[in-house]
Order: sequence, then structure tokens, then C-alpha cells
Amino acid sequence: MSTQTAHFEQPARRLPPETHLSEAGTGERARRARTEPMTIRPLRDGRVIVETDGGTYVVDADHDQCTCPDHAIRGTRCKHLRRVAIEAAAGRIPPAGMRQHVCGICGAHTVAAVDHATTLCEHHAFEPGELVVDRETGSLLIVVDQTAVRADDRRTDDGRLIADVETNRNYGDHEPVIDAVYASRLGRAKRYGFPASRLRHTDRDPARGQQLLASHQPDQSAPATG
Repeated sequence: MSTQTAHFEQPARRLPPETHLSEAGTGERARRARTEPMTIRPLRDGRVIVETDGGTYVVDADHDQCTCPDHAIRGTRCKHLRRVAIEAAAGRIPPAGMRQHVCGICGAHTVAAVDHATTLCEHHAFEPGELVVDRETGSLLIVVDQTAVRADDRRTDDGRLIADVETNRNYGDHEPVIDAVYASRLGRAKRYGFPASRLRHTDRDPARGQQLLASHQPDQSAPATG
């Protein structure tokens, strides 16, 4: 789940930020990572393009592999990996294992795990235990999980895509599915999956819902839909 809103520019060649320079480590390669102008371009798949006077190279999404000869042939932690570490620590690019994304509800820039198909920004994200209201029925529910699965890629108990359920037609197919249980049915505690924007936040305080969930163990049946 992503709870960080961020927008990463596509900058011109520049020096690294003055903060977090220690991320480069020590030695000559660290010095070059700290002092040489480079263009750092994060890609949507989590990889990072690093442009220098000596060439253009690609750092992988985990920030531990680089296509430059210094790393690919010699196996060293090259200046490109060190520079990417500085930029990520300073918040100029997504952290290792993360990529640029947009919120499935409002389109705001955010970050998410590389393998997440959809996500929400901090303003729209849901927390386990949070009490929410179903916009279609007015029912009160307790959030169990914010998934990274799109509504058009998740099926109900009867095999329908959640996005194709009639009461979900007014919500985005691309939105993440939110798993929740009805507060009035905790004895059965069956999970239901909803497109994110179908659920309305209340007080955003997960404490009450978490206490209720702890006193009623949900079953692990396949998700359905309200």
C-alpha cells in the first residue's frame, strides 16, 4: 500500500542534493557520485536512467544492479548506484522496490510497490479497522485490507468481476479493491470487495474497528461484493 504522495520531475543534469550524501559511502566512486552532474530519470517500471558525461546507464528497480561496465563487469558498487541511493534518500526519486504511480481515485502522483497494479494516495488510502460507509446502501463496514488488485481483475464468489457488478458501475474499473466486513454481521464476518471510491471515510480512526475485528475472527472465504 502507498501512503505517500509525490511527484518526481524529469530534471536536467545537476549535482546531487546536499542532504543524504553519506548514502554514497566512501572512496573515489562515492566522491564522484557526490560531485559529478548527472541526470536521474525514474521510469514507470521502477528502473532508473542515469545520464553522465561518460554514458547513459540503467539501474534496476531494487537499486542494486547497473548496466555500466564498472558494475556489470567488475562487480563494484559504481557511482551510478551510489548516486541513485543519494537521490532516493532525498526523496527525488522513488525508493528501491517502488515506482511512480497515480492514485486510482483522484490521479494524484504517488508511489507504490513495483508489482502493484493500482494504488491510492495518502488522502484516499484506507487503513485496516477503519469504519467506512457504503455509498450505495449507507451500510457501515470495517476495512480489512486495501489490496493492490484492480476492480476489473478481481472476481466475486459467483465469478463476476467486481467492476461488472451492477452496483459498482459508477466506480472506476482501475480502482483498487477494498476488502471490508459489515459491522452488523461480524458474527459471520464474511469479506466483501468494493471499488475504493464506493466506500466513504468516516473518522479515519481504525481503533474501534480493530477492536471489533479482534473479537470476531473473519473467515477466509473468497471475496464477494456488496
